Amino acid sequence: MEYKGLSESYTTLMRAASEVMRRAYVPYSGFQVGAALLDRDGHIHEGCNVENAAYGPTNCAERTALFRAIADGKQAGTFQAIAVIGDTEGPISPCGICRQVLIELCQPDMPVIMGNRRGDWTIATVSELLPGAFTPSSLHKEEHKDQ
Repeated sequence: MEYKGLSESYTTLMRAASEVMRRAYVPYSGFQVGAALLDRDGHIHEGCNVENAAYGPTNCAERTALFRAIADGKQAGTFQAIAVIGDTEGPISPCGICRQVLIELCQPDMPVIMGNRRGDWTIATVSELLPGAFTPSSLHKEEHKDQ
């Protein structure tokens, strides 16, 4: 798939996300999603969505990639970019739960490349996807003393 105007490194991520998308376990929705997360060492951690009949335990592609990277020993906050792709009309966008996990494990200015199988894409930062986010600093009582 060609992503016109997208940098070579981001195109590589999109292609990796597209490839892993095919491995999604989606017996209920049939809606495959793939994600590819780039760490600071240049390694790509892939993830796909994995459904469950109880729905609640279903895991999105973005979280699968992020959790896989953490399980592989990578440190939160050190990721460089994540690409996510789905078979959607326009570029796919992470769900609310994934946005919250992104804000927890990634830098606010980390790029999120969102695309589809037609070659459409857009980029936003993690903080642009979740303005006013609830972050670990939200849990510090000192910061909320005067509120």
